[in-house]
Amino acid sequence: VQLQAYGGGLVQPGGSLRLSCTASGSIFSIYSIDWSRQAPGNQRELVASFLTSGTTKYADSVKGRFIVSRDSTMTTVYLQMNSLKPEDTAEYYCKAVTFQGSEFWGQGTQVTVSS
Repeated sequence: VQLQAYGGGLVQPGGSLRLSCTASGSIFSIYSIDWSRQAPGNQRELVASFLTSGTTKYADSVKGRFIVSRDSTMTTVYLQMNSLKPEDTAEYYCKAVTFQGSEFWGQGTQVTVSS
């Protein structure tokens, strides 16, 4: 499984941004696609998950502000980020977890929330 993450950028506090994670390869082996983030000096934090069943999960820090979804081709998972705060600034990564328990990471995309 290969993952390509993109969509990061600079946004003002209160603004919105949408990240995309496109999967290729053995996509039918994917159990979930997770979005994580890591700010300098901090540990990587799981932000949201989209399971192939359609179940979504969110960290408390983003619940009500972020929405994870998947497109109709089932190859791209989106992370819609609303009401962004400076503390959301981080490198965002997507990860695919297969039914066999293997993990595949995409490259990071930087999100900066600043006025």
